[in-house]
Order: sequence, then C-alpha cells, then structure tokens
Amino acid sequence: MPGPPSADIRLPGCIHRTARIAVCVAAAALASVLTLAGSDIAPATIAILLFGGIASVILRRVEAYHPFPEFGPANLITLARAALACLLAAIVTTGSLALWLIAFPLALAALALDGVDGWAARRTAMASRFGARFDMEIDALLILVLSAAAWVGGKAGAWVLLLGLMRYAFLAASLAWPALGADLPASTRRKAICVVQVAVLALLLLPAIAPPLSTGLALGALGALSWSFAVDVIALLRRAKAA
Repeated sequence: MPGPPSADIRLPGCIHRTARIAVCVAAAALASVLTLAGSDIAPATIAILLFGGIASVILRRVEAYHPFPEFGPANLITLARAALACLLAAIVTTGSLALWLIAFPLALAALALDGVDGWAARRTAMASRFGARFDMEIDALLILVLSAAAWVGGKAGAWVLLLGLMRYAFLAASLAWPALGADLPASTRRKAICVVQVAVLALLLLPAIAPPLSTGLALGALGALSWSFAVDVIALLRRAKAA
C-alpha cells in the first residue's frame, strides 16, 4: 500500500470533499434515526455523537494517510458501513421490538459491504493506509455494537462484550508495550475471523436464536477471536525480541 504523502503535498480538495460527505451522511443518519425513534431523542443523539466522532477522525487523518485527490468509492462504502453501525448503536438503546427486527438486515448489509470496499480500493487503484485502517476500525466498532446488542437482547451474558472490547484492549496494551503497536501484514485468517464475528453476532439478532444456542455461538466466536489475537500478539513479541 502507498505510504503517506510528503509533508509538502496538500490535498485541500480531498479534505473539503470528505467534510461534505461526512456532513451529508451524518444528516441522513440523524433523519433516519429520528424517523425510527419517534419522540425518543436519545437514540438519535447517540447515533449522531458516534458518527460525529468518526467524521472528526476522518478529517484529521485523511490528508496524511490517503494520498489521492478524491475520497474514493472504497472509503465511501466504508463510510456507509460506519453510518449503519451508528444506526445499530441507536437501535440497541431502544426497547422497540419493531426497531430490533430491522437490526438484522442492517447488520447483513454492513457485512455484505465489508467485502466490497477492499475490492473497490483495488479496482480503482486507490488503496491507502487510511483506507485499510478506516475499514479495520469500522469492523471493530460494528462488532462492539453487535456484541452489546447480544448482551442487551439476553442472547449471552456480559462476557459477550469481550468480542467487541478485545480490539480496544489490544490498542490500550500497545501503549504500554510498544512492540504490540507495530504494523501487522495483511492476513486472510484475520479477515475471515472478523467476518465470522459479524456473521455470528448478526445471527444473534434473530428472535429464533436463543440460549443455549446463542450462548454456544457467542462462545465459539469468542474462542476464535481470542485465538486470532493470540497469534498476532505472539508474532509481534517474537519480532520485537528478534530485533
């Protein structure tokens, strides 16, 4: 993947386009959640605050790590996935059965789009460090939101939140142990495990999937994710020791 552009290259057009995209999608998310939530403003507030945080990170990072004058279709797709994750986060806070019933198709849409953004980046020759990290962090956010839905929906105990918190625990650990902050090579195993997490957690949104089946599925997903993280941690520590 191309590295960040040199310090003397400025891409104001990219920044302005990104700002417009973020504002438009945030407005669409707000309108959607307000329509769904009716008089309850709390879900809409959660969705907009969450998306606002994502938009602010995009604006701070895109110029340094996305060396193209256009935001690109791949990042637009990832941005759409971010909006879906924010809508799901809002739905989790409601007690409306009708809203929970649309959570499953929303999660499926986010999962389907996850296989498209990388293809679009390669197809348009616009792969970048920004796009790769953007995709990874939206995956992590989606898993966190869906694991919270599994807990709130009574599909598993509070331990299911470990599925969503493991990525953030890893980032926190990398602050204490810099060796864990090193770049990892692209991994089919890592991507496959991510897809499994989202697919399993999306299934748990279905009313028909209840304990003990839902508990078993969540435990299986947690075991697979723990194994994947262990492989990466061991590889990073060995690399640091060799260096």
